[in-house]
Amino acid sequence: MAEITGTTRLFAILADPIHHVRTPQAVNAYAKARGYDGVLVPMHVNAEGLSEVVSALRQLENLGGVIVTVPHKTAIAALCDDLSPNARRIGAVNAVRREADGRLVGEMLDGAGFVRGLKVNGIDPAGMRAYLAGAGGAANAIAFALAEAGVSALTIANRTRAKAEDLKARLAEAYPALAVAIGTPDPSGHHLVVNGTSLGLKDGDALPFDAERLSADQIVAEIIMQPAETAILAAAKARGCRTHPGRPMLAEQVALMCDFLGIA
Repeated sequence: MAEITGTTRLFAILADPIHHVRTPQAVNAYAKARGYDGVLVPMHVNAEGLSEVVSALRQLENLGGVIVTVPHKTAIAALCDDLSPNARRIGAVNAVRREADGRLVGEMLDGAGFVRGLKVNGIDPAGMRAYLAGAGGAANAIAFALAEAGVSALTIANRTRAKAEDLKARLAEAYPALAVAIGTPDPSGHHLVVNGTSLGLKDGDALPFDAERLSADQIVAEIIMQPAETAILAAAKARGCRTHPGRPMLAEQVALMCDFLGIA
């Protein structure tokens, strides 16, 4: 994209806070490399304003779609006209395509991006016992993706037990052979430990699980992109764990998002 003109296709990323997002740089570089006349811009939208913003975005004839991140991934699912089968079973959305008639179609790509990010860095979750902190939108997507990737067992630890139980029930329906347990802040006894929460995004956040229970034979993975080394990754590294930052998840999602949104 040499410049923004009247023919430029618009895309937005909705988040609260917005300062940490790295998706615009990645998507705009992707579009530029392919000669696509489009631009992705950040929009700071709080939870109270989400519905009104989405209603307004429907009216933009030159809007191609939106990317959605914390804290809107679950709430925006109900604001879409249709969901992919993947987004429907997960109950969350992180990419929304605007059709020519103004209809909004939601998809969830967090899980696929996370697992692809692991694999390109030499971590294959197949056969691993996995521990997942969180049961929100991104965590739901990662849980289903880890199940699809063939983990041998999955432990879900969430501050609100009801959300963890709900995720466990939906996993049991989709993957009846998978052993799923509700866990505590103790991540010991697992090969792969994943922070699927937003804890670590802000200075002073509590740790998503008990780092003192980590051991050097574990892999600790993060979904937060910025800071590159969150407090839990630093704590895991100090205990000798192999760590996996959030950036590979974004890198692998960019192509998936651009394909879904028609940026090609």
